Amino acid sequence: MGTISTQTRLYRFNTLDAAAVAAYVGFTLYFTFFGASVERLMLQLFPEPATASYAVNAVFYAAVGLFAVASAWRVAGRDLKILGTRPWFTLGMVPLAVVAMLILTALLVAALGTAQSSENQLGIQGLLQQVPAWLMVPLLVLVGPFVEEYLFRHLLIGKLSKYVNIWVCCAISTVVFASIHTIGREGLELSALAPYLGMAVVLVGVYVWTGKNLMFAYFVHATKNLLAVVLIYAIPAELLTN
Repeated sequence: MGTISTQTRLYRFNTLDAAAVAAYVGFTLYFTFFGASVERLMLQLFPEPATASYAVNAVFYAAVGLFAVASAWRVAGRDLKILGTRPWFTLGMVPLAVVAMLILTALLVAALGTAQSSENQLGIQGLLQQVPAWLMVPLLVLVGPFVEEYLFRHLLIGKLSKYVNIWVCCAISTVVFASIHTIGREGLELSALAPYLGMAVVLVGVYVWTGKNLMFAYFVHATKNLLAVVLIYAIPAELLTN
């Protein structure tokens, strides 16, 4: 009975969840509609545009990340212990999931037409070309993926499925994850959504398949981001801009 009670508490919405969602949505909407004013303010504090953009993203993810860690640390600890009982499974399945993600993304891009880079993707590529790796890796590989897995998998599937059918939650998670990454001038065009849809489908799939293991989904997400960071830093900037 004690185990059941503990599991129930782990998947109950709390005030920290509400604070994390409010911070994420609030920052996203503010940057979407008032991004120019934020940019002017940050340029007054930091002379370089790339540094100013990095500072905005760092503050954004750090603020939401504090609430995410405070709310989900028990779940994260439990999931790490579970993965620790089968390390070879984790080490083998994480890269396989990333490969599946790349294949599915390629198929979606081919089916939906010419790939179109979203403003989010272009912005990250621009930062990677101007900001050193030792600053970008913590943001894109450590903090960012945890925040997003907490919000889009742990909350929208793990906790919401206590009240809504889990497959409905999976659909919501997939659509919201892809859509939030393409907010900008391009709108919700399928060519811009395709890469994020492929990513979302695999992350949702591994999260549910592993019994709502937040840390396994996080490791897959972080590995994919790390691969992207390594490739972008390895490719000469002139090739990316052509």
